[in-house]
Amino acid sequence: MRPWLESDAEALFKYASDPEVGPRAGWPPHKSVEESLEIIRTVFNDATNTWAIVLKETGEPIGAMGYGPSCDCNLPAREGEPITGYWVARPYWNRGICTEALRLMIDHIRKTTEIKSLISGHFIDNPASGRVMEKCGFVPTGETVVDPEQGRDTPICVLRLTVWK
Repeated sequence: MRPWLESDAEALFKYASDPEVGPRAGWPPHKSVEESLEIIRTVFNDATNTWAIVLKETGEPIGAMGYGPSCDCNLPAREGEPITGYWVARPYWNRGICTEALRLMIDHIRKTTEIKSLISGHFIDNPASGRVMEKCGFVPTGETVVDPEQGRDTPICVLRLTVWK
């Protein structure tokens, strides 16, 4: 993982324009390289808690990972509890890449912050994302929320990770 660069806009567009990727994560497919550049400049601009997931072999960005209050969603976050999210391009699904990246991020959080817990969620029709979270220690809370702001009326299963016990 590494910070996003403006020069990543074309690669971001290549993968974020896929209609199967964004909606699974709660955002619409990108419509242009310019839109992807704007996302890098605004949404992905905090190198302390948002990173590009890159291929080790080439350094090409193939997804994103982050945590913080960046999402205006209905997840039942506790006071001071960041929301975490991630996505990876479709050619890289089911290869363990998100699991590896999420583990790296959790390790980073443990080493550099006093964050006590993280919250996340996945649409019920994307159970693979939930499996990634569970492999990294997130536990289902039993709660579901519907968040039309995420562009869908599909229920979201809520999971939480206690970072410090």
